[in-house]
Amino acid sequence: MRAPLAGRRLGLLAHPASLTADGRHSLDALAATPGLRVTAAFGPQHGLRGDKQDNMVESEDFLDPALGIPVFSLYGSVRRPTDAMLEHCDVLLVDLQDLGCRIYTFITTLRYVLEACGRLGKAVWVLDRPNPAGREVEGLALRPGWESFVGAGPMPMRHGLTMGEMARWFMRECRIDVELVVVPMQGWDPHAAPGFGWPLGERSWVNPSPNAPNVYMARAYAGTVMLEGTTLSEGRGTTRPLELFGAPGLDAKVLLGEMARLAPGWLAGCRLRPCWFEPTFHKHAGELCAGVQVHTDDPAYDPAAFRPWRLQALAFKALRRLRPDYPLWRDFPYEYETTRLAIDVINGGTLLREWVDDPAAEPADLDALARADETAWRRANADVLTAGTPTG
Repeated sequence: MRAPLAGRRLGLLAHPASLTADGRHSLDALAATPGLRVTAAFGPQHGLRGDKQDNMVESEDFLDPALGIPVFSLYGSVRRPTDAMLEHCDVLLVDLQDLGCRIYTFITTLRYVLEACGRLGKAVWVLDRPNPAGREVEGLALRPGWESFVGAGPMPMRHGLTMGEMARWFMRECRIDVELVVVPMQGWDPHAAPGFGWPLGERSWVNPSPNAPNVYMARAYAGTVMLEGTTLSEGRGTTRPLELFGAPGLDAKVLLGEMARLAPGWLAGCRLRPCWFEPTFHKHAGELCAGVQVHTDDPAYDPAAFRPWRLQALAFKALRRLRPDYPLWRDFPYEYETTRLAIDVINGGTLLREWVDDPAAEPADLDALARADETAWRRANADVLTAGTPTG
């Protein structure tokens, strides 16, 4: 695969989880490979080094001290690569470990890279990696007019694609004319236990972003990420971020009971444990929170039955039923969106929030909307699935 890169200037878009099997960072491995010339690097949200903790905490450009090449931030003064940045390379290699969720900004950055490189006649090579959330598809599709940095296109919350497959989807959906090469994985089986998407016991997990500490977070993330648009803590400031939720004054057992009453099937495929936690930073820092931990780290986990987006939506609905006046929705600037509620930006429309707030709306109403979008997504995108699929 390396022969076509000979004599071409290479840029690398990467983060801390961009590692080889022996634990070397892709930037170091490429720079040490005879015949390859790395001339620039790019970092997405949280930075090439993954040092930026929270949303809307920007990274600066810098000069790599070991290689002497520029490292450009795609989450700083700009979020799209500029012509001046891309002037440093002929081919941009994209090596980003994704989480399989629409709002994870690496896929938006992928779209921006494809568009910019196509416009300038640059090539893009995607070094494909596993989708740790597996092949499952779930959630409402982003509605027209709701595109944002956490909504790069009309896909459901949990999309089931790898980054290479997502690149092909963007080319088709957005009509991008770019020289694209996807370097495939070898032996990825998204249906195999115990990882169901992630090769547990075969590859080290390295946080692709600071609050993505393990594959169990990745499994729950398509649901727990919605907590970012609420006043409930998503566990930032604890050792298990985005695997739990809660707030001061909640009664977790009563909340779980109401969830089970409303839609018992939406609690399947995981273990839900009432818990207490005290965040050291972020929402409710220093306050004792009662909440629920979503466990996908024991035999209760069933990837076919576990539906994290419905589970978290159900928690919101149950809380609204129990406490109609609870100040659930958080109004604050979210990923550079200042005029729309964060919960709507996250969900790519208003339907989820309206369903939660409508006293007459039942779980079956949301389920019908989501099932239509999920079915349409699966049917429309069978042709882009190339990784981990049988060939016989």
